[in-house]
Amino acid sequence: MIIQTLSDAKSLSEKIAGAFAAPRFYREKKIEIGESLRLFENNPMVTACMEIITARANFSGHGLSHARKVAIDTGAIILIEGHHAIEADNIKRAVILAHIAGILHDIKRSSKNHARQGAEETKKILMGFDLTDKEQKSVVDAIGNHEAFQPCTPLADPDAQLLSDALYDADKFRWGPDNFTEMIWDISDTLNISIEILLDHFPAGLKTLEKIRDTFRTSTGREYGPDFIALGLKIGEKLYKELEKEHLRDSPPQSGGKRH
Repeated sequence: MIIQTLSDAKSLSEKIAGAFAAPRFYREKKIEIGESLRLFENNPMVTACMEIITARANFSGHGLSHARKVAIDTGAIILIEGHHAIEADNIKRAVILAHIAGILHDIKRSSKNHARQGAEETKKILMGFDLTDKEQKSVVDAIGNHEAFQPCTPLADPDAQLLSDALYDADKFRWGPDNFTEMIWDISDTLNISIEILLDHFPAGLKTLEKIRDTFRTSTGREYGPDFIALGLKIGEKLYKELEKEHLRDSPPQSGGKRH
């Protein structure tokens, strides 16, 4: 396969990823994922949140597809964990809160300290929603806690803590295959990053993925998160080798035979 553009590289990445089985989470938790999807598609507040981010869809690498997947997976984690943590009458409401948090979590993705900025923006947005003060605070606190490698504020309310942890884990699930089939290409396209620059940053990016493996917060995240990351690393390492080989072959040698 001749790699001349980012589109070519993305196609190669999708081909590599397609040779692997889906993450275990999607194979073993189909019931909870299906129920989360059903609730996602039938709630007016969730629809309103999707409309809000659609109008602002300029998040580099973290747009509508990312938000939707995070929301549905957060809801699924709530369903899995909530059987022993949340009263049965409240579980569906907790899933809706998970969806709202998942959709809005990157509302300030382009800002510095985007989790905290996103929490503040979400607080304003939710003032017009049919949510209690406690529910609004749970969503806002979860968004404020979702950024990797940043301090996480412990929450006194167990349900709020579960939402916070579930949002974090569902967001970090995206650091698996999605990182190489969607996110890096969206970011590269938005920021006009060349294949050469992408290759230069690839090894450091793979090391960052390795670091995220031990940060999952729920029991579900700790069970399935490392599988997402391991699969992402397999795809990323193979992609890097293929891109490096193709680029070396196509790049004219400079003095000393080094790649430019």
